[in-house]
Amino acid sequence: MGAMNELINRSNVEALADILALSAPGTQWPTVGVAAATLEELSLRGRTDQVSEALVSDLRQVPGADYSSAAALFRSALDHPGFTGWILWPVSETAVTLALETDTTACFADCLALLAELTPRLTGEFAIRRLLARDTDAALEAVLRWTSHPDEHVRRLASEGTRPYLPWAVRVPALVERPEATIPILDALYRDPSDYVRRSVANHLNDLARHSPDTVVATAAGWLQAPDANTAWVVRHGLRTLVKKGHPGALALQGFAPASVAVTALRLDRQVVAMPEDLGFEFEISNTGAADARLAVDYAVHYVKANGSQSVKVFKLTALTLAAGETRTLAKRHAFKPMTTRVHHPGLHALEVQVNGVRHGHTEFEVRTGAEPY
Repeated sequence: MGAMNELINRSNVEALADILALSAPGTQWPTVGVAAATLEELSLRGRTDQVSEALVSDLRQVPGADYSSAAALFRSALDHPGFTGWILWPVSETAVTLALETDTTACFADCLALLAELTPRLTGEFAIRRLLARDTDAALEAVLRWTSHPDEHVRRLASEGTRPYLPWAVRVPALVERPEATIPILDALYRDPSDYVRRSVANHLNDLARHSPDTVVATAAGWLQAPDANTAWVVRHGLRTLVKKGHPGALALQGFAPASVAVTALRLDRQVVAMPEDLGFEFEISNTGAADARLAVDYAVHYVKANGSQSVKVFKLTALTLAAGETRTLAKRHAFKPMTTRVHHPGLHALEVQVNGVRHGHTEFEVRTGAEPY
């Protein structure tokens, strides 16, 4: 995470202060300078907040300063090529803070427009969250208009900024409680010419699957009725979590119907995994039905948690079609190594094969992390 934190650093914060001084001659940015010198121990989000608070503080020292004058300053700064990159995250948060403090319809609308202007330099997906939380309907009305914007960055902001579970971003309860609210945005963008936008649409749909799977399946089914060359990929990527969970509707949309299969016992290449090592496994799968079977073959790892219980994570293995009576041998290696996204704990783990949502062959093995006594 250290490298990520350095996306906002002393050098680019000081450069920001210089650009703002050039854009508004006579203004001083001493608090921003202090903030720039004291970032070292902070996370990226912490650095964003500190710089934004410094910007607000220095702006308030300018006689007559308010949201409108700050927005004008930021628009003027867009004339400078250096007014770009991650340093615009605290800038956009500053604009939102001042707009919400002003609490007028005009400033709210203008702040949304300002984020659309800034987002080609750096995405406004994080700052927009507080506007969505303040007035979800008004914000979504403006965002929906962005879906026809000529700039792909603005169109992506429409999808990415309204994701229910956007990483690093504050939660907007209404986006979780009203899953149908953002569907018109996705409907307008799933055939977007930009892969950058389509990936956001797929990730947004996958977010919705966490709390509204039936809405997601119905939406994807509608898209498949009016597809373009990229729709199959968007749907497949958007349904990925539901497919791993074995949701019947999601599986059916991908052509995976209930099937008659036999799966042999898993053969592991070791019973004890000493981190960092890979666990190799293989098995045979047979189509015992009378017709060809299209199969989504995944595998589930039952990880040991800190309290000794287990949590399951499903991983993609392959998709294949087996003729009636056909048998296929499948093999995979799964890595157990330190990760920033998962803390491994020693103990008895388990592995299962999942075929079209149905689990087979629960097999246990031990993981040793090196921290446990022998």
